[in-house]
Amino acid sequence: MADRGSDAERGASLRALAAEALMRVHRGASLRDALAQAREPLSEARDRAFLSALLFASLRAHFRHRALLRTLLRRPHSGRADPVLALLHLGLAQLEELALPPHAAVAATAEAARVLGRPRLVALVNAVLRRFLRERETLLAAIAKDPEARLGHPRWLSERLAADWGEATAAAIMEENRKPAPLWLRVNRRRSQRETLLSALAARGIEAEADAHLADALRLPESLDPRTLPGYDEGWFAVQDGAGQWAAELLSPFPGARVLDACAAPGGKAAALLAATELKLTAVESDPARLARLRENLARLGLEARVLQADATRAESFWDGEPYDRILIDAPCSATGVVRRQPDVLLHRQPGDLAALMGRQSALLEALWPLLAPGGRLLYATCSVLRDENDRLVGAFLDRHPDARALPLRLPVGRPLGPGWQILPGEGAMDGFFMALLERDAARPGGLRP
Repeated sequence: MADRGSDAERGASLRALAAEALMRVHRGASLRDALAQAREPLSEARDRAFLSALLFASLRAHFRHRALLRTLLRRPHSGRADPVLALLHLGLAQLEELALPPHAAVAATAEAARVLGRPRLVALVNAVLRRFLRERETLLAAIAKDPEARLGHPRWLSERLAADWGEATAAAIMEENRKPAPLWLRVNRRRSQRETLLSALAARGIEAEADAHLADALRLPESLDPRTLPGYDEGWFAVQDGAGQWAAELLSPFPGARVLDACAAPGGKAAALLAATELKLTAVESDPARLARLRENLARLGLEARVLQADATRAESFWDGEPYDRILIDAPCSATGVVRRQPDVLLHRQPGDLAALMGRQSALLEALWPLLAPGGRLLYATCSVLRDENDRLVGAFLDRHPDARALPLRLPVGRPLGPGWQILPGEGAMDGFFMALLERDAARPGGLRP
């Protein structure tokens, strides 16, 4: 989109791109993949930033907008992937969440229908958005009675959060989920220093703050494309939320230790471990696309590991028979702690998904525990705030394994929870994250080694 006509044409074209991306998300694609595809034709940073703002604002307010559109549309449309619905969600996001000038937002969003090859929809989009502007107060008062619209979360999730954390804390979690997340960086100490990166950012006029507790962490108040930051190509830093940076701190392998990162992609935690000290690290990932991303990230940072495509629950597919001193299980989970960064989680995650996820989490613990050396340590982590995936699951594992014990944790952010530690969204400006550090008792019998 380097050569465009008028600003009006440019605005309509950007909104059409956003609508196509939003329809892909509504059909089940991840926001990350849909956004990456939509950004490809955009050469200017301001266009990429506006596209991101449109999509994030729309998805964060999805349930609120859905309730409004039930009233605003006189007849239902074919489904969530309907271009009318995508354009109207984007229009409402501009008027409500982004507070753009109404005339320009409505006109450009309506004209986007023409760009999409649907000229008959121009008048409909224009009429619906203008009706919202006329009747805004009445419409907003009406949807306040809808719990999903009011809380911005599907009913099943708001109810589960309340059951796990109580009404007040659940409300605070959901409020944080509606806010943009800061951008966290972890300095790659093999190639740079925190002060060096701070100075380079300041020279570009980019605000950043050093974290008081994590030695390599920087926090930028606004999310930016990390590829545009100084030192990205040189491997000075990795993008990693502050909560995730605690994983390497807690696992703290000694120099030369054998370490297994069992669910390694995209490689942030493996990179943190490798940057801190010399290790014999094996990184396992089952998905080939994510494996490629893991290799790319390690290469950019100048770090080396034994990288294997394998199912971590099938030790025979990757294990050489020698025990590991440290094991990291960053388990696949509901991602309910990272809704600020991935608001599409609220659309895609269903209550029926949890049983399969918990089955996978338990299978990883059971399969990898016998690979741990006596006296070794295993860190179980999720980016979830649901207790069934976290303290309850680890507690059940400890009940089954007399040779396992949870080590006490004490972090400057979050709170103890059963055998582990829970950070909730927004605490310390971090994502929601759970960790439990387990040690294998050399004096007690464990399971049979594979």
